[in-house]
Amino acid sequence: MKSNILQPLLVQEELIRRQIFIFTPEEFGRVFGISATRTKYFLENYTKKGLFLRIKKGLYVLKHHLPNEEQIANALYRPSYLSFEYALAKHGLIPEMVYSVTSATTKPTREFVLNNKVFIYFKIKKQAFTGYTLIKEGKHSFFLAEPEKALVDYLYFVSLGQKSFNERINISALSKTKIIKYAKLYQREGLLKIIQKI
Repeated sequence: MKSNILQPLLVQEELIRRQIFIFTPEEFGRVFGISATRTKYFLENYTKKGLFLRIKKGLYVLKHHLPNEEQIANALYRPSYLSFEYALAKHGLIPEMVYSVTSATTKPTREFVLNNKVFIYFKIKKQAFTGYTLIKEGKHSFFLAEPEKALVDYLYFVSLGQKSFNERINISALSKTKIIKYAKLYQREGLLKIIQKI
């Protein structure tokens, strides 16, 4: 799309056509071939007019075509992948509904609130930042921990005393070999002891 036809409706259509639901000003500028100054003006102007929603500094979404919470979670704080209770519930390992979207990151622990939804990021060791896959659901894609890794991430914080153990967790279908492999990445004796008991 050429910059001389940068009209709001056409911009929206182009972003939807390219399946770009979350973007930075830099990404927007590249898509539409416009300068950083013009990008800044356009995004600020049309955020005020209700076309875009700024979900944090330097990160925008189309207001009426919001990405799902998984995509938002991945983009809000990078690098990150969905894990802990959220991933355990998504994999059907715990029966409870979860109210926070929990992710693992190598950056400092953070919490964001967006549209009354809480997004929590727990810092894990760099060597343990693995064991996740790209999931595609319709037009949306996001990084999600494998069931075994979600369990290990969660139990690591149980071993630290920062999370309480959920007695209703069901791990019967999981690979014990994989669980131990991921647990060893944390190099924590207390974590391995918990795993041996479950």
